[in-house]
Amino acid sequence: MIHQFLWVIYPYLVLIVFIGGVIFRYQHDQFGWTTKSSEMLEKKKLAYGSSFFHWGLVFVFGGHVMGILIPEPVYTGLGISEHLYHNIAIGFGVPAGIISLIGLVILFYRRISVKRIRYTSSVSDILALVFLLIVMLTGLSATIFNITPEGFDYRKTISPWFRGLFYFQPNPLLMETVPLWFKMHIISAFSLFAVFPFTRLVHALSMPLKYLRRSYVIYRKRGRKMDEHL
Repeated sequence: MIHQFLWVIYPYLVLIVFIGGVIFRYQHDQFGWTTKSSEMLEKKKLAYGSSFFHWGLVFVFGGHVMGILIPEPVYTGLGISEHLYHNIAIGFGVPAGIISLIGLVILFYRRISVKRIRYTSSVSDILALVFLLIVMLTGLSATIFNITPEGFDYRKTISPWFRGLFYFQPNPLLMETVPLWFKMHIISAFSLFAVFPFTRLVHALSMPLKYLRRSYVIYRKRGRKMDEHL
């Protein structure tokens, strides 16, 4: 029953909460649909933390797409062996995960250490960072513990289970042999998506396409005559 709930029921519950929460948030809180930038309060830590986190996350996301969504036979057809794939995944995944985690730690430290930012932070701001830290730590731990040449091949278990969710045929039996760290990472990731609509993370769903056709904002230096007039 636990496996049935975790690997069949829970993912769809999260999906319902995610979609419903996003729709509700958009309908009732469009003003809050923003990152609530705190750049005016502190810039240096934000620049380093945000850059590390987002650039590392790009490669982490790419690695998840390659390992989870692309079936193993595709790699076999391209002549990529399991050993080669494993080395590539570790070689790119570990550095990307570390960089992204460093950025996230900087952002979290900035959030709680800078007094002006801490006072303007909401519970959802801290909650989002805590969930992101848990997801990043469990994911990086699972990758590091899987460095050995005979490492666990998640493409034979997690990948087909996850793809089965898309056509409503997930097989929980595939998850029985999955190591604990991988399971913790998956559960924490789904939990993150459950709280996603109720935090500032919703800004990731928005693409500022209006900026492409928006008129430039013109700034003019105030002249001496204007100063005298004032």
